[in-house]
Amino acid sequence: MEGKLGDLDYNLAQARDMATEAFVLGAKIVALPEFFSSPVFLADDTPDLTISDKNNSALHLLKTLATENSGYIGGSALIRTGSSVYNRYYFVEPDGTVHFHDKDLPTMWENCFYEGGSDEGVMSTALGGVGAAVCWELIRSQTLSRLKGKIGLAMTGTHWWNIPNNWPLVSVALAGISKINQRLSSESPSRLAKAIGAPVIHASHCGQFSGKCLCVPGSTVAVNYQSEFVGATQVVNAFGEVIAKRECSEGPGIVMAEIALGSVAPTLNFRPEDFWFADLTLLHKLFWWHQNACGKSYYQRQLRKDIR
Repeated sequence: MEGKLGDLDYNLAQARDMATEAFVLGAKIVALPEFFSSPVFLADDTPDLTISDKNNSALHLLKTLATENSGYIGGSALIRTGSSVYNRYYFVEPDGTVHFHDKDLPTMWENCFYEGGSDEGVMSTALGGVGAAVCWELIRSQTLSRLKGKIGLAMTGTHWWNIPNNWPLVSVALAGISKINQRLSSESPSRLAKAIGAPVIHASHCGQFSGKCLCVPGSTVAVNYQSEFVGATQVVNAFGEVIAKRECSEGPGIVMAEIALGSVAPTLNFRPEDFWFADLTLLHKLFWWHQNACGKSYYQRQLRKDIR
């Protein structure tokens, strides 16, 4: 998908049209990206990106698509419940049964918009055990620990951005980091499948965006941040083999493939005691720490105040 910031009607219409196309072509299980209701980043005048759990148009769309097409569908959105907001991944069955997982740890500036959940993310469905994970959950060991041996299908999605392209000296100096970042995003579904021994259906955002990046925790001082979403929408079997793939650089579109559901013996080891299940650069880790701190204070000051 290539969404528009805060344009709920446009984004839901795009999700509806693309999911319908996939179902018409014969898909039985459809994955939408993380944040399919809107990309998530700060802007000069950031619109409300949340959806109330009491008037949930995103979930209504998923239930309609699942029941009308006798299929399964999943995707995440920012859901406002009480005085909290979660990045909630829904998985809906053909009879309208709804399951959900709240992402455990927001990634970098996502901390401006929601707080982490604490559920296991393993759903008991007519297909058997189905797990949910989004974006950087795919590269953290605690995700693998909660899913391994419990599921026969992982429903995943990303909203994975690259380094800024409007900071001239930085963009040139970090060209190598940019390539590493793209590789990490593209390879994460396959590595997840190998580590948990289950197939993965993965959907990504694509396109350019222009937003703001906070500079100091506790402050609203920010710099312009122009970049693009990286990675690929893909279908991966339980052995980690990519069966179908569409790179973000190809623009919005769908991929389809046949896979066998169910688990196999994992083919990639991981250490549960390690935080990361990826070889992140020092810059990735520093930016993660810095933006987490900036975002958490913003969420507490701004978003939760507005909700109350």
